[in-house]
Amino acid sequence: MHEYKILIDPKALRDIQDATDWYNEQLKSLGSRFQKQVKIQISSLVTNPGVYSIRYNKVRCMPIRRFPFLVHFSLDQNRMIVEIVAVLHTSRNPKI
Repeated sequence: MHEYKILIDPKALRDIQDATDWYNEQLKSLGSRFQKQVKIQISSLVTNPGVYSIRYNKVRCMPIRRFPFLVHFSLDQNRMIVEIVAVLHTSRNPKI
């Protein structure tokens, strides 16, 4: 079975860090738990990213378990690449 390569846009990394910082301000180590969960789920995209349907403009969304966030990503099946473009709170407008 072929695996997809994961690329993470610097803006998405900043989204993750901003959310991690906010959660750590709310409760010690909560940000670390958020970050760990995001990493686990992003890593899972290497095997079957196509299970997530397209939400808008060829962008798919994967919910983060236990946190109200979505990983927004595009999928290039020909080149076997998953590109993470944002990690946003579910209350935010994805047009951001």
